[in-house]
Amino acid sequence: MLLASLVVTAGSTFAQIALDGNRPVFGVDDKTFISAPDEGLWSVATGWENDWMCDWKHADPQTVEKSGEWTVLSGEMSFDSGDLILRDSYRQIREGLVQCVRRYEWTGTETLPDVTLSVRWKMAGENMMPCLPGILYYGNRNGAKVNSEIIPVYNGIDGEFAIFEEHRYPMPFAMLENAAEGYAAAVHTLPSPVRGAVLSDQWWSLGVEAKDDCSEFVLYSGPIGYNGRHSVAKALQKKPMRYADTWIDLEPGRIIEKTFYIETYSIEGEGTGFQTPIYTSLDLHRPYDADRFPSFEEIVRGKYNFAKNRWIDLGDGAVGFNMYDNSLRKELVMGWCGQADSPGYSLQVLAKRLNDSQINAMVQRSLDFLTTYEVNPETGLFPVRFDGKDYSQGDPVSCGQAMYNFAKAIETARKNKRFDTSKWETFLKKACDAASMRILSEHWNPKSTAEGFYIAPLAISSKLFRNKTYREAAEKAAQLYADRHLAMNGCYWGGTLDATCEDKEGSWAAFQGFLEMYERFRDEKYLNWAKHAMDVCLSYVVVWDIPLPAGRMADYNFKTTGWTVVSAQNQHIDVYGVLFAPEVYKMGRYLHDDRLCSLAKVMYRSCYQLTDAYGSQGEQLQQTNFAQRGDMSDVYRLRGGYAERWTVFWITAHFLNAAARFEEIGVEP
Repeated sequence: MLLASLVVTAGSTFAQIALDGNRPVFGVDDKTFISAPDEGLWSVATGWENDWMCDWKHADPQTVEKSGEWTVLSGEMSFDSGDLILRDSYRQIREGLVQCVRRYEWTGTETLPDVTLSVRWKMAGENMMPCLPGILYYGNRNGAKVNSEIIPVYNGIDGEFAIFEEHRYPMPFAMLENAAEGYAAAVHTLPSPVRGAVLSDQWWSLGVEAKDDCSEFVLYSGPIGYNGRHSVAKALQKKPMRYADTWIDLEPGRIIEKTFYIETYSIEGEGTGFQTPIYTSLDLHRPYDADRFPSFEEIVRGKYNFAKNRWIDLGDGAVGFNMYDNSLRKELVMGWCGQADSPGYSLQVLAKRLNDSQINAMVQRSLDFLTTYEVNPETGLFPVRFDGKDYSQGDPVSCGQAMYNFAKAIETARKNKRFDTSKWETFLKKACDAASMRILSEHWNPKSTAEGFYIAPLAISSKLFRNKTYREAAEKAAQLYADRHLAMNGCYWGGTLDATCEDKEGSWAAFQGFLEMYERFRDEKYLNWAKHAMDVCLSYVVVWDIPLPAGRMADYNFKTTGWTVVSAQNQHIDVYGVLFAPEVYKMGRYLHDDRLCSLAKVMYRSCYQLTDAYGSQGEQLQQTNFAQRGDMSDVYRLRGGYAERWTVFWITAHFLNAAARFEEIGVEP
C-alpha cells in the first residue's frame, strides 16, 4: 500500500514516486512496479570471490525529510572499522521521471577494501525484455539464431545478466518492457569513472539481471559480465576478454556520489518500450551544439578533395572511385564499403557549390561504367566489385544501396538535364525488374533486414518509370519488415557484411525504406513505421562526450557526441550516422520535433573530427573496451585507440551523399 506521496502530478497519472514505509516505489497511474530489493534500499558488497562480488550488507532508510523539491532518505551501515553513511535525494524532473543522487561517505579510520557499491531497483514481471542501447535489443534474438557466442544475448530467464561499462552506452540507459501489462521503465545514468578503483580506467557499470518473478536494474561500481560469464568485457569481434578485479577501496573520508534517473511510463504495444527513453536521453544530455564542430562547407570541400584523390582509371572505360587507398589496391566496388555509385548522385547536387568543371565528366563516366555490371535476371543481384580483370560478388545490401544511388542520380539528372541517363535507366530497370519478381514470388522469405535496402529504390523507381509492379514489390517488402520488427520480437538486423546480428545499418534499411514510401505515396502508416525504425537508429547515436584515457583520440580533444555505435557485435563507433542525418532532420519536420533537427546537424558535423590534411579518416574508433584492429592482446589498452589506416571509400562517400540530401531539402547543417 502506498503510504505517503512525495510528489503529486497533474492529470490521471498518480504520483510517480511514493513511499512504502521508508522505501521509495514508482509506477504509472494506479500501478506500482518499481521498488527496492527485499534485502534493502542500499546494498554493498565487501568481498571478491570467483571473479565476482560477495559478502553483501544491506540497509534501509532510518529518516525521511523534505528539503525544497528534494526528498532525502538517510541511513548507515556499520563495519568493524567505522560507518558508511548513506543518503538518497529524490526530486521529480517531470511526470514519469525522477532524479536521484545516491551518496556514500566512509567515516571509518581505516581503508575499507574490496568494496562494490550498487544501485538496484526491482521491476515486477516475468521474462521482461531489455533494451541496452547499442548493445542488447530485446535479447538480440536474430543474432542469437546465427551465433549466440559472439554477441550479448538475453531471454529474461532467472539468473541471466547483462551488465556493461557505462562508456559502452551511446545513450546511457537500460530499459525493461512488460508488454503483457502495458508498461515499461528505464534507468538513466550520469556516467562516471569510480574513485578508489583498483583499475586505472574503471567506470560504473549498468545493466539488468533476471530473477524468478522480477528483474532488476543494476548499477555497480565496476563489475561487468554477460552471457553467463562474470568479469568479461565485450572486447573483441568474436569473443570476450577477461575484465576482472573491479572492486574499489574506500579510504577514510572518501565520498562517492552517483546520479541516476528512474523513468516509468505506459506503452502502446509490444516493442515500443524503448522509444520513450530515447527522447528522455536526448533531453537529459542535450547533444545539440553543432557549432563546436567543423562547418558544412569545410566538410563538403574536404571530402570532395579526398574523393578526387580516389579517382582511378583501370583502362577500357573502367573509371571511378577506388574503394581502397590507391597505393594498396584498386577496385571499383558498388554499395556497402565501396560506394563507387554514390558520387554519381551526390556530385550532381553539389556541383554548383563545388564549382569544379571535372564533376560532370566524373559523374557520367563513373556511372556509365558501373552499368556494365551484369544483373542476374533470376536473383536480382549483380556483381559489385571489379578489380581491372574480373567482376565478383553481389549481395542484397550492396545491390540495394547501388540501386538507390542510381535512382537518385536519374531523378536528379532529369531535373538538371546535364547527363545522358539511358545506360543508367536500362541498368536500374533490369535490377528493379529482377528484384520485384523475386520479392513478389510466394517463396520470398528474406533471412534478415538486408533486403530492406530494396524498398527505397523500388519506391523511387515506381515513380521514375511509372511502374506499378515496383510499387507492389516495395509495399510487400515494407509490410514484411514491419510485421517482423515493429513488435521487436526480432530487431532490425543483418545490414552489415562483417557481422550477423542486430545493427544500425539494418535499422537504417528499414528507416530509409519506410520514409521513402511515405514521401512517395503519402500513406500515414509508413511515417509511423519510419518513426519506429528511426528510433532504433537513434539508439546507436552517442549523445554525450565520453571522456577518453590519454592517447590517440584524447590527444585531439575528440568528442564522441553524434557518432554511432556499429552493432551488437562490433562495439566501436564510426561515422555511419552521417548517412541518415538528413532523414532524421526530415523526421523532425514531419513530427514537429526540433530536437531531431538539432541532433541531425550534430550527427553530420561532429563526424568530421579526426580528418587529416588529405581529407582522410579511419573507420574504427575505440570509445570503449573494444578493438578490431591493432594490438588486441590487452583489454586495458583498447579504449581510446583509433584504427586510422583502414580508409575505405564509404567514409567519404556518405558525407557527400548526406550533404546532397541536406542540399535538396534546403538545409545547411
